[in-house]
Amino acid sequence: MAKGKDVRIRVILECISCVRKGANEESTGISRYSTQKNRHNTPGQLEFKNFCRYCRKHTTHHEIKK
Repeated sequence: MAKGKDVRIRVILECISCVRKGANEESTGISRYSTQKNRHNTPGQLEFKNFCRYCRKHTTHHEIKK
């Protein structure tokens, strides 16, 4: 059995376009995706291009802290 911290952790990705707009009239919310990452292979923050249903286009999603 492994001791200490888990290698795979759950992270939340958030749309940076919606965050910049501040959820105003154009954007009704903030798009978020949950995924897992390997702590040893990717020690930095994740960044993916996913579909944002509020912006209605593919935008960059960054990892946020819990």
